[in-house]
Order: sequence, then structure tokens, then C-alpha cells
Amino acid sequence: MKSRFLVTAIVIGAVGLAGSIVRAEVPVPQDRDYSPGALKITVDATDVAHRIFSVHESVPAVPGPLTLLYPQWIPGTHGPSGPIDKLAGLVITANGQVLPWKRDPLDVFAFHVDVPQGAHELQLAFQFLSPHDRNQGRVVMTPEMLDLQWNTLTLYPAGYYANRIRAEASVTYPAGWQSATALEVASSSGNTVTYKPIDYDDLVDSPIYAGKYFRRIDLDPGAAVPVHLNIVADEPQYLEVAPELIKGFQNVVQQMYRLYGARHYDHYDFLLALSNRLSGIGLEHHRSSENGADADYLSKWADGPARHDLLTHEFNHSWDGKYRRAADQNTANFNVPLQGSLLWVYEGQTQFWGYVMAARAGLWSPEQARDMFAAVAAGFDEGRPGLTAWRTVQDTTNDPVLARRGGAFHSYLAMFDYYPAGMMIWLDVDGKLRELSKNQRSIDDFGKAFFGVQDGKYDVNPYTFEDIVRTLNQVVPYDWASYLRTRLDGHGSLIGGIAAHGWKLVYTDKPSTAYSASKGATDLTYSLGALLGKDGEVTDVLWDGPAFKAGLSPGMKVIAVNGKEFMGDALKDALTASKGASTPVELLVKNFDEYRTLSVAWHDGLRYPHLVRAASPDSLSELLAPRK
Repeated sequence: MKSRFLVTAIVIGAVGLAGSIVRAEVPVPQDRDYSPGALKITVDATDVAHRIFSVHESVPAVPGPLTLLYPQWIPGTHGPSGPIDKLAGLVITANGQVLPWKRDPLDVFAFHVDVPQGAHELQLAFQFLSPHDRNQGRVVMTPEMLDLQWNTLTLYPAGYYANRIRAEASVTYPAGWQSATALEVASSSGNTVTYKPIDYDDLVDSPIYAGKYFRRIDLDPGAAVPVHLNIVADEPQYLEVAPELIKGFQNVVQQMYRLYGARHYDHYDFLLALSNRLSGIGLEHHRSSENGADADYLSKWADGPARHDLLTHEFNHSWDGKYRRAADQNTANFNVPLQGSLLWVYEGQTQFWGYVMAARAGLWSPEQARDMFAAVAAGFDEGRPGLTAWRTVQDTTNDPVLARRGGAFHSYLAMFDYYPAGMMIWLDVDGKLRELSKNQRSIDDFGKAFFGVQDGKYDVNPYTFEDIVRTLNQVVPYDWASYLRTRLDGHGSLIGGIAAHGWKLVYTDKPSTAYSASKGATDLTYSLGALLGKDGEVTDVLWDGPAFKAGLSPGMKVIAVNGKEFMGDALKDALTASKGASTPVELLVKNFDEYRTLSVAWHDGLRYPHLVRAASPDSLSELLAPRK
């Protein structure tokens, strides 16, 4: 099936500030082959001491003006996140002569160059100076491992769809390292691996993990369409995976197949970095996924369920986000702006299935799954005043384009809430489908009808809001358009799916499994109204909650609680003792170089969200049960 791409004109020919600045136009992408030939890209990734990727790229060309683009709008991040600030040392030559290039003054991701007569290709040399510290950006290279993302290491010709440009790539790795990627190997020589030619669009969609400590696990033994888990780690001991956990990951593959009944890849590779040095990540690709977690992510799996849905979430994206993709995320190349109007499906429904599949595969126990659902629901019960006061779920889908990088008072900003809000909407949809059909139809039927189609097809199959409504009506007729728009554009409750499945959200003084393995954090969102780090740093404060009203703010540090040195347990004890008492909890805080005592008027003790059974039938347990 031929893809339909969103194409947007992204430049203007001449602009004036103080007088006119005449500038070359950046060509709008056209659906045509890049006829001069394939890009040839060679990457030297051996300088792990300096964390430098050195790139040489041959670009076939014809004489005349040529514009080269550095990818700006990166799929999966949904925004203009291309790290062009890390590109350095760009030199372009042809026939041995250095050519002058000029960065476009308005579109700084575009480089204009004139190809001289008699030249048939350009030679590009440059470096990607990857971050040394997380405050510089995502750390993608350490002495033990690397995450090679092709969008950071390539330029490509403007004026063409990315899938109409061919590319041939090779990488030289540090001696003794092993690598994994969805790319297929053409040949190897020493430490250099050459990959088979591929469309540039798919090259960018095929990152590489490589490392000194490496392990590969078959998640579907004997299958005609193989699936592997590829692990790189800081130390070899982190490569050990308990047999029951391997079985759980194998269950993920089978449960996903039982849901969708189709797959849209010829092989799939989970790429998993276990590191306290490489930055964490969860980024989807069509035939692979980039997953980064703490070094002890697998070895301390039993500590708690947080992030145990990482692989299930990213795997689901092969169906929702990569094969079936929101139409306004299906752009012609990497420099056409992405739009996020359907991220409540792309990400929100994937968040939903990530949770459900973690339960169905046995990565979560039923209790853990309920605790995780309760933690999300509580956010929309008491922890998201921004969505009730000023923002809508639909508006939050603009956040990637806004390039939000965090901020104080997350609960009021409602940053990226299309993830959890979308999850709650789809839980509600499942309850409504069951109600309307007298429990004969469910969201499984929608998933198979919408995403589980055209088995073996690889080309992107875009979808619109109308497509979603049409498929829901095929499952069970109803006014789905109004139903969805009410939740997306309004300010009402989003936790109706909890009651629809026979459960009730309550708060008790006992933390659930969702609050374990907190790495020393003290989460008191639903009592004090604050989240604190292990040393008392105030990470976030619930907007208009008790701590907020007392004057506590993110960035402060709690030094003492009721006159005693801060400890997370001491603060919890103080809150417990305050239940029913008339005296406030006293917090000594440091704000820059000033010290203040804040009196928090809270008298209801500790509160943590849980689900308890209601009178109606329990369909949540059925939703979370493994499929046979």
C-alpha cells in the first residue's frame, strides 16, 4: 500500500529584517526517487573516550544548487528534537576541492551548497559531539556502550520523500564490542560492519546498540519471524536474567500476537541498555525499540512494578505508531513539521496496552496491575488540577511541538498528559463496549480490527479521527465521536473506566506496590501534596495542595521535620501522627540561601490510592487475564 504523507511548505524565498535577505528556498519534498544514487555513510564510533562519532558521507549529486538537511522532526519524540547543536566540523568537498556552504538563516537545519560542474558527488565529513553529561542532552556513548541514532549522524538531500532516498551504511565499533539493530548485515571486516542498502526513512528508524557487555535472548524460539531481546550493560553481572523473567518477555510476544493476529515486520529486535551512565530512553521503531533503564532494572525486578511496562509499551508501537500511524505524524521527510492531534491514540492507547500486556504476560501480578491503574487514576481524581482548571487532553497533544522539557508544578502544567489521560479514556472505552454489547465485545475487538490488519504488510497505514470512530462503530454502534470529543475537549472526570470495570478508587494509609522501588523518593502527593528526593529536595508540589498553600515549592530543600533532621520515614511518621490532630506539620526548608519554617495544615495522615471491588461485575480482571 502506498503511503500518503503530510507535506508542508516550510520556507519562504526571501525575508527582510533590516532590509532584504535573499536566501535560497528549501525545496518542498516530492514523491520521486533521488536519482543521482544512494547515500554512502560511514561512521567511526571508536572514540568513546571523547564520546565523538566521526562521520564520512558521500552524497551523489548533479551540478547546481543542492540543499542538505539535518533531521529536525524526529518520529517517536513527536517534536523538533534533532540535536543539531551537537553537529560540528562540517566540511564539504567535491573533486578534492573544499566547497563553501551556507546555513539557511531561518531554517537552521538546512545547508545550501553549489555542486560544481564536472562533480558527481559530494564528500561530507563532520562529527557528532555527543553529550558528556545529562544536562547537555541525552548521553549516548560511554566507555561500555553506545546508542547510535542515524538521525544524529546524517544529512540528506532536500526535495524528496525520505523513503525515496537510498542509503548504504557502515559502522566501525570499538574492538571486541557486539552490536544489535534491525538493520541487516551485508558484511563484516574486523570491527567494521556494513549493512544492506535501505531507504533513508527506514535507516533513521533503525538505531544500533553496541557494547562491551552484550547478550542476545531469543523471545520466540523457532519462529519464522524472529524476535530477540538484545542487552548491553555497564557490567557483565547485569546481563543475568532470571528464567521466569525471560519466560515473561516471551509471553509478551505471544500475548501481543493473540491480541492483534498480525505483525508488520520480518523480524523484531528489542534493544535494551542497562546503565547508570547512558541516558534512559523508551523510543519506538517499526522493527526494533530503544529501551534504556537503570543498570539493576532486571536484577532487582522484584523490587516493584514501576517501568515493567517499558518493553510492552514500545513493542505495541510496532502496531500503533509505526505501522498504523496518525496521519499528521506521517510526514514526507524529517524536516516537515509533525502534528500531534491523535497522540491520545498513538501514545495513550499504547500506554493502555502496555499496562494490560504487562499483566497478561505475567510481568505484573494482578495486584500490581491494579495498583498501577490506581496510581494513574488517582492523578485524574486529585492530582491533575491543570486538566480541570485550564487545559484539555486535546491541548496537551501540542506539548512535543512546544518542546516542553519539564517544569515546576507538573500537575498544573499537565505536561504530556495525553499519555495517562489517553490510557484512562481507552479504559473507559473498553467499559462502554462491554456495557453496550452485554460483555460480548471489548477493546480487544477494536485492537484487532484497527491495528491487526494486513498481516505481513510493512508500509505505513495512516489513520484519522474518523477512522477510529468508524471502527468503533463497527465493533458496537454508538455516538463514539461525541463520546470521545467530550473527554478530549472537556474538563470532566476521566476515571469512569474504573467503575465501569467493577472497581472503586479509594485512599488508605498503606502504600501500594506502585510506590515501591522509589530510589529513595518520598511520594506524598495525596497527603502532604509533594514529591521529595532522598535528601529532601522538593521535586514537585501539587498545585493548590496543602504543601503549596503553606509555601512549599519545587527547588526548595526540606532540612527538618518538626524540629528533627529530614528523613523520608520521619516525614511519613509526622504525617501519620498529624491525623486528627490540630497542630500542623512544621517543615524547615532552604530556598536558595534563605531558611524558613513552613506550617502545613494537614490532618488526615498518609494517603495512597488503591482499587477495591465494587458491586458491579469484575471485568477488569478479565481485561488483564492472559489470552489463550
